[in-house]
Amino acid sequence: MPDNFPVIFLGAGPGDPELITVKGQRALGQADVILYAGSLVSDAVLGWARPGAELTDTAPLDLEQIVAKMIHAQRAGKRVVRVHSGDTSLFSAIQEQLEILEREEIPCQVIPGVTAAAAAAAALAQELTLPEVTQTVILTRAAGRTPVPEEESLGELARHRSTMVIYLSIKLIDQVVAQLTGAYGPETPAVVAYRVSWPDQRLIRGKLGDIAAKVKDAGIERQALILVGPALAARQGRLKAQSKLYDRSFTHGFRAGKQD
Repeated sequence: MPDNFPVIFLGAGPGDPELITVKGQRALGQADVILYAGSLVSDAVLGWARPGAELTDTAPLDLEQIVAKMIHAQRAGKRVVRVHSGDTSLFSAIQEQLEILEREEIPCQVIPGVTAAAAAAAALAQELTLPEVTQTVILTRAAGRTPVPEEESLGELARHRSTMVIYLSIKLIDQVVAQLTGAYGPETPAVVAYRVSWPDQRLIRGKLGDIAAKVKDAGIERQALILVGPALAARQGRLKAQSKLYDRSFTHGFRAGKQD
């Protein structure tokens, strides 16, 4: 009987090959068969694969073809790794693959990755949650060919005025701005992060009132996040308050606060 290795679903991170987890790097280095989304996964990430590993770009394949390849390889006793960009928990479409594999009694394992929102915040040297500004981050997308529930429309979510990170929506930038401006206002900071962590990364900074024009001038139409919210003003010297965590008067389980 061949070894019953699980099919591993791997979040490879946003593009930089060093922004992969140690566990993910090890999985790639041990894989016999690697299926990856060639339109999104960086070739540099695949550099962690061992020489001789079978690589398949799944961009031209449909769901049934992708899963059939995984099943065939796994049942032949091979170590199979299915690579997705970013983190597997966000907009990765792994669930439909897992369902088929589970019906076929194929064991599976999921290894998370660094999502583009985290990489964008790091590139901006920016915390997305700030005391007395917002303690909430919304990760979402605009409605397009893939609909979203009515209660999750951008206009509804914008009413929270929290930090919003919008995936898969850069082609709808005008629509995004129109839906957000009523709640946030045109002066609210906005950033578009293009191919964050890739060698050609670009960060377009602006505000809701001008970000669409800046994005069009830059010719950005894909592989970009839209970040919006008052917290993004912190890099402009407009921090309202500091965290209690390091306040000298704040007592917690590891330190007694000091009073003046």
